[in-house]
Amino acid sequence: MSALCRKFNVTHKTMMKTLSRSLLHSLLAASMLFGATLTAQAQKSPKPLKVLLITGGCCHAYASQKGILKEGIEARAHAIVTQVHTDDSTTNPPLAIYGDPDYAKGYDVVIHDECAAAMADIETVKGVLAPHRNGIPGVNLHCAMHSYRTGNHKEASNAGTNNSLWFDYLGIQSSGHGPKEPIAIEIVKKKHPITKVLSDWATINEELYNNVQIFESANGLAKGFQHQKERKLKNGKVTPAQDAEAVVVWTNEYHDTRVFSTTIGHYDETVADDRYLDLVTRGLLWSCKKLNDNYLK
Repeated sequence: MSALCRKFNVTHKTMMKTLSRSLLHSLLAASMLFGATLTAQAQKSPKPLKVLLITGGCCHAYASQKGILKEGIEARAHAIVTQVHTDDSTTNPPLAIYGDPDYAKGYDVVIHDECAAAMADIETVKGVLAPHRNGIPGVNLHCAMHSYRTGNHKEASNAGTNNSLWFDYLGIQSSGHGPKEPIAIEIVKKKHPITKVLSDWATINEELYNNVQIFESANGLAKGFQHQKERKLKNGKVTPAQDAEAVVVWTNEYHDTRVFSTTIGHYDETVADDRYLDLVTRGLLWSCKKLNDNYLK
């Protein structure tokens, strides 16, 4: 073989080795990039939280508000909201969860948005509380605070008793509300994960729920301030004008389970307010220990 041919063979082999190494490096780089892309996608789109939303009962437009909440939460978080609803508008609505302590099995969190002020059966209330006693977080909106009152709700109940079953879970006991007037909401815990990106705001006409007592396990995040005009009550008595305030957003620790609550949310316009939906979504994610960029959309 001539020297020229030998040189050509050597050069050809060298080129092939170089090309092989280059191709291998390219394949490895592409594989790593593909893997990194899949990891990034997995981080951005985690497994959606399973949310159970319970609505129905007295005094509120639950038929429309349940849709507003579902759409608003699913637009803000990686979550799928399933609804349990009744069109019954009494103070003791026949909710499908009653009598079934396993009603929340398979869900990551339960939103209580029912108004069941006359449901006072102790065993039924214990069944409603069962998932939360067993570790499933809870979110409570507006009239949920005036539901499941098994004792004299106008007087401070002793924690840990049957009279305080629902209040122990909520962390705050409320007995009623003032007139429908605007509420100025002030964030008082500005560094809390739920409220740190939120701002003070004023609602349209809303109901300011009072605080009969605030339990040690509760952590108030925001207060509401309302000027209440003089009112003539049905019994003929007159309530003088006053400036009222109360905790309207808070968290609670219940049997090592996280609970988030707000008494705001009477009217559809408030429930549909972006600021309200942001608050509820962040509270929900916090209760599930998922308030992070992976779960926020």
